[in-house]
Amino acid sequence: MIGGILTSAFTAGAVLLGAAAAAAAPQFGSPAEARAMFDRAVAALKADETAALAAFNDKSNKDFHDRDLYVFCFNISDGKYTAHVNPALMGTDIRNLKILGEPVGANVYAVAKEGTVATLDFNFPRPGTTEPVPKEAYITRVGNEGCGVGYYK
Repeated sequence: MIGGILTSAFTAGAVLLGAAAAAAAPQFGSPAEARAMFDRAVAALKADETAALAAFNDKSNKDFHDRDLYVFCFNISDGKYTAHVNPALMGTDIRNLKILGEPVGANVYAVAKEGTVATLDFNFPRPGTTEPVPKEAYITRVGNEGCGVGYYK
């Protein structure tokens, strides 16, 4: 009987501890977490572009969607988004994207180079918001896709 009570108490304590740890988890993604997601995205693109783009657009895929971290991609040949957390941007030309009068999309497009990782600072709204805030993104090109992952500062 005492063993059962201790086991139940231990289990309840572990559940509460786990809930407390989850509540204490950072609300936003870090630079290191963004870079890790970026590296996973590049590897996925190199392995199978079609499957990778599908995974990037699947909001339930936690490898490529974590709090305010997500993968964005665009086709190099026409500039059109092929992956983004905001479905309204899908199929639009990144090169035309301006935020606060700045040519954010043209700048992102320009730094996407095969075999290099560029970092770019710009303002962009967090997912689910409309107010642009400072962000830094890791950006590269893999085949015909320009892709990046950014974190909000």
